Amino acid sequence: MAKRHFFVAGTDTDVGKTVISAALLEKANQQGLRTIGLKPVAAGCEPSEEGLQNSDALLLQKTASVKLSYSEVNPITFEAAIAPHIAAEQTGKRLSADRIAALCRGSMMNPHDFLLIEGAGGWRVPFSRKETFADVAKLLGTPVILVVGMKLGCINHALLTVEAIVRDGLLVAGWVANRIDPDMQCYTENVATLETMLRAPLLGEVPYLAEITPALVAEYLDISELLT
Repeated sequence: MAKRHFFVAGTDTDVGKTVISAALLEKANQQGLRTIGLKPVAAGCEPSEEGLQNSDALLLQKTASVKLSYSEVNPITFEAAIAPHIAAEQTGKRLSADRIAALCRGSMMNPHDFLLIEGAGGWRVPFSRKETFADVAKLLGTPVILVVGMKLGCINHALLTVEAIVRDGLLVAGWVANRIDPDMQCYTENVATLETMLRAPLLGEVPYLAEITPALVAEYLDISELLT
């Protein structure tokens, strides 16, 4: 099959991008595909014997069927759990879309069928004073999977994000409704509204779960639209 590459974006921070990304990788694993998960830039890393490591990147590394080194999955790390451009300024690092895209392309040289690149926060999160993660997706030309954190205000966030993605010339390959607020009122009505207005395939609805594992979340996802 042809290689499938996707950029995973969220409507905001803490909407479950990593959980959904890992579950999508698991779903592809179950279909016998060779999978890779990348998180090129991560803030909020812990010191280890191998250097700074991020729990989200470790989950992607563990779940993917193609076993890459940590530095291939997450080449740029920051210890402070703050906005990447501020972390870069504080540590004297210079980030650019060209460099991040090149690092992704390097990891993409490994044999694979299904590859995800997880961004940080929302679509317009900056990593410098001039560039955002959207610029990386644009350079790579990857279709986008949008994770919508289902909570009050999610419709506006989702519509604005999709509008920005399309304006940037990229395809929204699909979206996932991830219920992060168990007490959200009119959940069903909100999903129905988004289905009508987003004009992109709904890849699944993930309920609020007490226990979260890639295999469990994968049960609620359908990647058939991504593989056609």
